[in-house]
Amino acid sequence: MSKRVDGRKPDQLRAVGLTPGYVTYPEGSVLIAMGETKVLCNVSVEEGAPRWKQQQGIPGGWVTGEYALLPRSTHVRTARETRGLRGRTQEIKRLIGRSLRAAVDLEKLGERTFIVDCDVIQADGGTRTAAITGGYVALKLALQTLIEAGQVDPSVFLSPVAAISAGLVNGVPMLDLCYSEDVAAEVDINVVMNAQGEFIEVQGTAEGDPFPRSILDAMVDLTEKGIEELLEAQKSIFE
Repeated sequence: MSKRVDGRKPDQLRAVGLTPGYVTYPEGSVLIAMGETKVLCNVSVEEGAPRWKQQQGIPGGWVTGEYALLPRSTHVRTARETRGLRGRTQEIKRLIGRSLRAAVDLEKLGERTFIVDCDVIQADGGTRTAAITGGYVALKLALQTLIEAGQVDPSVFLSPVAAISAGLVNGVPMLDLCYSEDVAAEVDINVVMNAQGEFIEVQGTAEGDPFPRSILDAMVDLTEKGIEELLEAQKSIFE
Protein backbone atom coordinates (compact mmCIF):
# COMPACT_ATOMS: atom_id res chain seq x y z
CA MET A 1 0.00 0.00 0.00
CA SER A 2 1.19 3.54 -0.75
CA LYS A 3 2.82 5.53 2.02
CA ARG A 4 1.73 9.08 2.72
CA VAL A 5 3.49 12.33 3.64
CA ASP A 6 3.35 11.37 7.33
CA GLY A 7 4.11 7.68 6.77
CA ARG A 8 0.55 6.40 7.24
CA LYS A 9 -1.13 3.77 5.12
CA PRO A 10 -4.03 4.98 2.94
CA ASP A 11 -6.61 3.49 5.32
CA GLN A 12 -4.98 4.71 8.54
CA LEU A 13 -6.25 7.45 10.85
CA ARG A 14 -3.90 10.00 12.33
CA ALA A 15 -3.17 9.56 16.04
CA VAL A 16 -6.38 10.34 17.96
CA GLY A 17 -6.39 12.00 21.38
CA LEU A 18 -9.40 12.95 23.49
CA THR A 19 -8.77 14.90 26.70
CA PRO A 20 -11.99 15.34 28.73
CA GLY A 21 -12.39 18.16 31.23
CA TYR A 22 -9.81 20.29 29.40
CA VAL A 23 -11.50 23.50 30.54
CA THR A 24 -12.94 23.78 34.04
CA TYR A 25 -15.98 25.99 33.61
CA PRO A 26 -18.10 24.47 30.78
CA GLU A 27 -20.65 21.79 31.57
CA GLY A 28 -18.77 19.58 29.12
CA SER A 29 -15.28 20.07 27.70
CA VAL A 30 -12.87 18.02 25.58
CA LEU A 31 -9.76 18.72 23.56
CA ILE A 32 -9.61 16.50 20.48
CA ALA A 33 -6.39 15.97 18.57
CA MET A 34 -6.32 14.32 15.16
CA GLY A 35 -2.63 14.34 14.35
CA GLU A 36 -1.63 18.01 14.32
CA THR A 37 -5.25 19.21 14.17
CA LYS A 38 -6.47 20.29 17.61
CA VAL A 39 -10.00 21.46 18.39
CA LEU A 40 -11.32 22.58 21.77
CA CYS A 41 -14.99 21.63 22.22
CA ASN A 42 -16.89 23.24 25.11
CA VAL A 43 -20.59 22.78 25.89
CA SER A 44 -22.65 25.41 27.71
CA VAL A 45 -26.15 24.60 28.94
CA GLU A 46 -28.67 27.43 29.02
CA GLU A 47 -32.15 27.16 30.50
CA GLY A 48 -34.93 27.62 27.99
CA ALA A 49 -35.47 26.35 24.46
CA PRO A 50 -34.96 28.66 21.47
CA ARG A 51 -37.72 31.21 21.02
CA TRP A 52 -38.83 29.74 17.70
CA LYS A 53 -39.47 26.38 19.36
CA GLN A 54 -41.47 28.01 22.13
CA GLN A 55 -43.51 30.05 19.64
CA GLN A 56 -44.35 26.93 17.62
CA GLY A 57 -45.15 24.91 20.73
CA ILE A 58 -42.50 22.27 19.96
CA PRO A 59 -41.54 20.45 23.18
CA GLY A 60 -38.00 19.79 24.33
CA GLY A 61 -34.67 21.48 23.91
CA TRP A 62 -32.07 22.17 21.27
CA VAL A 63 -28.43 21.55 20.38
CA THR A 64 -26.57 24.15 18.33
CA GLY A 65 -22.99 24.32 17.11
CA GLU A 66 -20.48 27.15 16.87
CA TYR A 67 -17.14 27.05 15.06
CA ALA A 68 -14.12 29.32 14.87
CA LEU A 69 -10.52 29.26 13.73
CA LEU A 70 -8.15 30.96 16.15
CA PRO A 71 -6.03 33.50 14.24
CA ARG A 72 -2.77 31.51 14.35
CA SER A 73 -4.31 28.07 14.17
CA THR A 74 -3.44 28.25 10.46
CA HIS A 75 -0.15 28.54 8.55
CA VAL A 76 -0.86 32.21 7.89
CA ARG A 77 -2.90 34.32 10.32
CA THR A 78 -6.66 34.03 9.82
CA ALA A 79 -8.43 37.28 10.67
CA ARG A 80 -11.06 37.19 13.39
CA GLU A 81 -14.63 37.30 12.04
CA THR A 82 -15.66 40.54 13.74
CA ARG A 83 -17.92 41.72 10.92
CA GLY A 84 -20.05 38.62 10.58
CA LEU A 85 -19.33 35.00 9.88
CA ARG A 86 -17.89 33.84 6.57
CA GLY A 87 -19.89 31.42 4.46
CA ARG A 88 -17.54 28.55 5.32
CA THR A 89 -17.96 29.18 9.05
CA GLN A 90 -21.75 29.30 8.72
CA GLU A 91 -21.72 26.03 6.80
CA ILE A 92 -19.54 24.25 9.37
CA LYS A 93 -21.45 25.47 12.44
CA ARG A 94 -24.70 24.24 10.89
CA LEU A 95 -23.10 20.89 10.08
CA ILE A 96 -21.94 20.51 13.69
CA GLY A 97 -25.42 21.31 15.01
CA ARG A 98 -27.19 18.92 12.62
CA SER A 99 -24.76 16.13 13.40
CA LEU A 100 -25.00 16.42 17.20
CA ARG A 101 -28.78 16.78 17.22
CA ALA A 102 -28.88 13.35 15.61
CA ALA A 103 -27.21 11.92 18.74
CA VAL A 104 -29.94 12.82 21.25
CA ASP A 105 -33.70 12.85 21.77
CA LEU A 106 -34.43 16.58 21.75
CA GLU A 107 -37.69 16.19 23.67
CA LYS A 108 -35.86 14.50 26.56
CA LEU A 109 -33.38 17.37 26.86
CA GLY A 110 -36.04 19.40 28.61
CA GLU A 111 -36.42 23.13 28.02
CA ARG A 112 -32.68 23.65 27.57
CA THR A 113 -30.27 24.81 24.88
CA PHE A 114 -26.90 23.09 24.54
CA ILE A 115 -24.33 25.31 22.80
CA VAL A 116 -21.32 23.39 21.48
CA ASP A 117 -18.44 25.80 20.87
CA CYS A 118 -15.73 24.28 18.67
CA ASP A 119 -12.59 26.41 18.52
CA VAL A 120 -9.74 25.30 16.30
CA ILE A 121 -6.45 25.75 18.15
CA GLN A 122 -4.36 24.23 15.35
CA ALA A 123 -5.54 23.36 11.86
CA ASP A 124 -3.96 20.61 9.77
CA GLY A 125 -7.01 19.39 7.85
CA GLY A 126 -10.24 17.77 9.03
CA THR A 127 -11.22 20.50 11.49
CA ARG A 128 -14.97 20.15 10.92
CA THR A 129 -14.94 16.39 11.36
CA ALA A 130 -12.76 16.65 14.47
CA ALA A 131 -15.20 19.24 15.86
CA ILE A 132 -18.12 16.81 15.44
CA THR A 133 -16.25 13.85 16.95
CA GLY A 134 -15.00 15.88 19.92
CA GLY A 135 -18.26 17.80 20.20
CA TYR A 136 -20.16 14.56 20.80
CA VAL A 137 -17.91 13.69 23.73
CA ALA A 138 -18.30 17.16 25.24
CA LEU A 139 -22.08 16.97 24.80
CA LYS A 140 -22.26 13.56 26.48
CA LEU A 141 -20.15 14.82 29.39
CA ALA A 142 -22.55 17.74 29.87
CA LEU A 143 -25.58 15.47 29.72
CA GLN A 144 -24.12 12.96 32.15
CA THR A 145 -23.92 15.68 34.81
CA LEU A 146 -27.62 16.45 34.32
CA ILE A 147 -28.50 12.75 34.32
CA GLU A 148 -26.63 12.21 37.59
CA ALA A 149 -28.53 15.16 39.08
CA GLY A 150 -31.84 13.57 38.04
CA GLN A 151 -32.67 16.42 35.65
CA VAL A 152 -32.48 14.46 32.38
CA ASP A 153 -33.61 10.91 31.62
CA PRO A 154 -30.73 8.53 30.76
CA SER A 155 -32.62 7.46 27.63
CA VAL A 156 -31.86 10.88 26.11
CA PHE A 157 -29.01 9.32 24.12
CA LEU A 158 -29.92 7.93 20.70
CA SER A 159 -26.54 6.93 19.27
CA PRO A 160 -22.93 8.13 19.40
CA VAL A 161 -21.87 10.21 16.41
CA ALA A 162 -18.47 10.69 14.77
CA ALA A 163 -17.12 12.12 11.52
CA ILE A 164 -14.06 11.81 9.30
CA SER A 165 -12.77 12.89 5.89
CA ALA A 166 -11.39 10.93 2.96
CA GLY A 167 -10.02 11.93 -0.40
CA LEU A 168 -8.47 10.89 -3.67
CA VAL A 169 -4.80 11.94 -3.70
CA ASN A 170 -2.65 11.10 -6.71
CA GLY A 171 -5.28 8.58 -7.74
CA VAL A 172 -5.27 6.79 -4.37
CA PRO A 173 -8.28 6.87 -1.96
CA MET A 174 -7.01 7.96 1.47
CA LEU A 175 -8.55 8.32 4.91
CA ASP A 176 -8.32 11.35 7.22
CA LEU A 177 -6.50 13.87 5.05
CA CYS A 178 -3.96 16.22 6.57
CA TYR A 179 -3.65 19.73 5.11
CA SER A 180 -0.98 18.96 2.51
CA GLU A 181 -3.06 16.04 1.22
CA ASP A 182 -6.29 18.02 1.32
CA VAL A 183 -4.97 20.84 -0.88
CA ALA A 184 -3.67 18.28 -3.40
CA ALA A 185 -6.79 16.07 -3.43
CA GLU A 186 -8.65 15.47 -6.68
CA VAL A 187 -11.74 14.54 -4.64
CA ASP A 188 -12.58 15.01 -0.99
CA ILE A 189 -15.52 13.95 1.16
CA ASN A 190 -16.66 14.44 4.75
CA VAL A 191 -18.88 11.77 6.29
CA VAL A 192 -20.86 11.80 9.55
CA MET A 193 -22.25 8.50 10.89
CA ASN A 194 -23.72 7.03 14.04
CA ALA A 195 -22.86 3.82 15.88
CA GLN A 196 -25.63 1.96 14.01
CA GLY A 197 -23.73 2.47 10.79
CA GLU A 198 -26.28 5.01 9.55
CA PHE A 199 -25.31 8.13 7.63
CA ILE A 200 -26.13 11.55 9.00
CA GLU A 201 -24.38 13.61 6.35
CA VAL A 202 -22.16 13.05 3.32
CA GLN A 203 -20.40 15.99 1.67
CA GLY A 204 -18.37 15.31 -1.46
CA THR A 205 -16.68 17.42 -4.11
CA ALA A 206 -14.66 16.85 -7.27
CA GLU A 207 -11.96 19.51 -7.21
CA GLY A 208 -11.29 19.00 -10.91
CA ASP A 209 -12.51 16.18 -13.13
CA PRO A 210 -15.71 14.29 -12.24
CA PHE A 211 -15.17 10.93 -10.55
CA PRO A 212 -16.88 7.54 -10.94
CA ARG A 213 -19.10 5.76 -8.43
CA SER A 214 -16.32 3.25 -7.71
CA ILE A 215 -14.13 6.02 -6.25
CA LEU A 216 -17.00 7.28 -4.08
CA ASP A 217 -17.63 3.74 -2.82
CA ALA A 218 -13.96 3.28 -1.98
CA MET A 219 -13.83 6.54 -0.01
CA VAL A 220 -17.07 5.82 1.84
CA ASP A 221 -15.69 2.40 2.79
CA LEU A 222 -12.62 4.14 4.23
CA THR A 223 -14.73 6.57 6.24
CA GLU A 224 -16.84 3.74 7.69
CA LYS A 225 -13.66 2.06 8.92
CA GLY A 226 -12.33 5.32 10.37
CA ILE A 227 -15.59 6.19 12.10
CA GLU A 228 -15.74 2.77 13.75
CA GLU A 229 -12.30 3.48 15.23
CA LEU A 230 -13.33 6.96 16.35
CA LEU A 231 -16.44 5.58 18.04
CA GLU A 232 -14.21 3.20 19.97
CA ALA A 233 -12.00 6.11 21.04
CA GLN A 234 -15.08 8.02 22.22
CA LYS A 235 -16.36 4.95 24.10
CA SER A 236 -13.07 4.56 25.97
CA ILE A 237 -13.58 7.96 27.62
CA PHE A 238 -16.71 6.73 29.39
CA GLU A 239 -15.52 3.27 30.46
